[in-house]
Order: sequence, then structure tokens, then C-alpha cells
Amino acid sequence: MNDVQHAVEQAIVSRQSIRGFLPKPVPTDLIRRILEAASRAPSGSNIQPWKVHVVTGARRDALSQALVQAHVRGEPDRREYQYYPVTWRDPYLERRRKTGWGLYSLLGIQKGDRDASMRQHARNFEFFDAPCVLLFTIDNDMDKGSWLDYGMFLQNVMIMARGCGLDTCPQAALANYPDIVKQHLSIPDDEIVVCGISMGYQDLNEPVNQYRTTRVPVDEFTTFHDA
Repeated sequence: MNDVQHAVEQAIVSRQSIRGFLPKPVPTDLIRRILEAASRAPSGSNIQPWKVHVVTGARRDALSQALVQAHVRGEPDRREYQYYPVTWRDPYLERRRKTGWGLYSLLGIQKGDRDASMRQHARNFEFFDAPCVLLFTIDNDMDKGSWLDYGMFLQNVMIMARGCGLDTCPQAALANYPDIVKQHLSIPDDEIVVCGISMGYQDLNEPVNQYRTTRVPVDEFTTFHDA
């Protein structure tokens, strides 16, 4: 394995969802560099369906406050698309539960402690203290192929961020209140809020950042068809 292969592999395998960031700002030039590289993601007929809103400073704080307040008030989510299955089944339900309780046990949150669970969920809307959050939208007339393209673009953003010494947390929860996001960022109604990514420098003293998810072995999800 050469140096380039090793660097790419390390950027991929070292990526994890970080839930505690330092207040250290992320330079705008670095964000631009990450997004420029990420935009090389493939898309059908090169239509490039992604739209990005970089939110920092006072605008970030105001958006966070509005989202936290909606969550604390117990407002139902108003997501514009279905992210999870309507009906859960194994093995997906088992994997979800394993991840959820593995994370909560590290935080000392006991099963059934709804208040503690709610407080931890609210951390999504505080962007886990990251100084920079990226919000992603897509035109509402785009179909499934463009959403596949979008996933590749999002992965590029996170891998490029790792290559630049940053960490990220992709957050579907940031699409829970699209009306609030659109109001604060002047996003037109004909765009769908896809998700957000909190970005910054990992707080190594944050216990929750010790959590590491497992992955299914290759032979469990792959079939090799020989000649």
C-alpha cells in the first residue's frame, strides 16, 4: 500500500460521529477547500443536486437556540421526507438498539430515563458545540437518483474534513424542523432540508467521543459471484 492509499484508508476508517467539539473556529478558506473537493462526487449526468449553507457565528447561535426551544417544547418533527423505515425489523432494529444503548450507557443514561434522553437528544440542536454547521438542501422535484448522488457528496465532505484534521457529525435530526431552518437561513420553500453536518475540532476530553460503532463483516453483506 502506497502513501496515498494509506492516507485515503485512514481518512475513511478514522471517520466517526463526534458528539463533542472544541470552540476553536474553522477557517472559511478550509471549509471552501473541503466543499470544493467534495463537489467532485459523481452525480447522474453531472447535475450536482447539492446545495450547502455554512452557518457560523451569531447566525449559528440563533439557529441553535430556535431548534433547541422547539425540541424542549416537545414539538413534533416536521421532516419533509421519510428517513427511517415505517416498520422496523431485524437485523436493522437490533443494530439500532445496540448503537443507541451503547452510546447512552457510556453517558450513564439508564433505560427509561426520558429526561436524560431528551437532554442528550437536544445536544443535536446545539451542534454538539461545534462552531460550524453545514445544512444541506435539495430541490423538491429531484428523485431518488439525486439523493444517491447527495449521499456520495456528503461522504466526500466528511472524508475530506478528516483529511484536513477536522471531525464531523452527520445529523438527520437537523431536518426535524425544516421550517425553522428555512426561516433562519432564507431557504425557499421548494427546497427540502436533507440533513446537517456539525464540523470542527474534536474535544478529546469529551467521554462520549470514546464511543465507536461496530460494522458487519464483509462476508455478511457481500456475495462474490465467480466465473
